[in-house]
Amino acid sequence: MSDKKLKLGMHTYTLHLNGMGESWGNGKGHTYEKAIDLFKAMDLAVEWGLDGLHITLIDVEDTREEHMEKIRREAEKRDLYLELNIFMNHPSDPRANATLKDALLIADAIGAELVKVSIDIERPQPLYGSCMCKEVMEQLEDRCAKFKEVLPLMEKLGLKMSIENHTETYADEIIWLVREIGHPDVGACCDTINSLCVLEGWEACVEKMAPYSNCCHFCDNKIVIDADGTHSLGVAIGEGDMDCPKVLKTFMEKAPLDRITMEVEHSLGNDTIETAREKELEACVKSIRYMREVLGVGVRVI
Repeated sequence: MSDKKLKLGMHTYTLHLNGMGESWGNGKGHTYEKAIDLFKAMDLAVEWGLDGLHITLIDVEDTREEHMEKIRREAEKRDLYLELNIFMNHPSDPRANATLKDALLIADAIGAELVKVSIDIERPQPLYGSCMCKEVMEQLEDRCAKFKEVLPLMEKLGLKMSIENHTETYADEIIWLVREIGHPDVGACCDTINSLCVLEGWEACVEKMAPYSNCCHFCDNKIVIDADGTHSLGVAIGEGDMDCPKVLKTFMEKAPLDRITMEVEHSLGNDTIETAREKELEACVKSIRYMREVLGVGVRVI
C-alpha cells in the first residue's frame, strides 16, 4: 500500500435513526423525533476521534446567515472539516434538494470544503442494459449544463464539487459527466454499495470510479437471503460482505483522496426506535474502530 495518510470522516446519514441525514421525520414512515442535531453530532465526532463530518442539507436546518455562521464557528472550534451533501431531486425527501448555486453559497457560509451532489436520474425499466441509454443521456446532458453554469462561482468561492453514483446511476455515467464538465475541482463521489442498486458489482464500480473520486462513501452491507427474497442490509463496517481492505487499497492507490467518509446504513428492523438508536450508535463505534485499527485510516499505512 501507499504511505498516503487518510483522514477519517463520517456521513451524518450514519445517525439517521437519531435524526441526522435525509429521510427521517418526513412523514413517509420515519416520523420519530430528532434525538441528535448537528452540534451534538460534532461533539460525538470529537469524542470518537473523527476528523470531519459529511453533512446533508437537512442537518443545516436553518439557512439564515447567523445560524450558518454558528455552524462554521462550532466546526472550527472543534477542528472538524465539513462537506455538504445535497440532491437535485431526492426521490423521497425534498428537504435535501438544492440548486447548485444555492448549495455552493450554503457550503461557503458554513465553512464546508466540498459540495457532494446526487444528480437523481429517472431511469427507465428494466435496469439491465439501461446504462447510458438515450433517456439517461438526455438527463446527463442537462445536468452537465447546470454544473458548467456554476463553475465560475465554485472557483470564486474556492470550493470543490463531487458527483455521486447514487442509487440510480452507473459508474460509467458518472465518469462521463465528470469528463464532460472537465474541471479539476469537479470529481466523483464513489459510494461503495450504491452500485448494487443498478445491478453493478461493487468491485467493478470502485475500480472504474476511483481515479475520478475526490470524495467517497465507504459503506459495508450484508446480503441476506430469506423467505421474502434477497436483501442488502446496512451493518457496521467490517461486518458485511464487502472486501473492505481491497476497496481501501484501490482508493489509496488510484483515487485523489485525502479522506475517507464512512457511512453506516443501520435499519430500524423490528426494534423499537429507542433500541435501534442504541444499536446505531454501537455500529458507529464499531465501524470507527475497524477503520482505524484494521484498515489504518487516520494513521500512516505502509
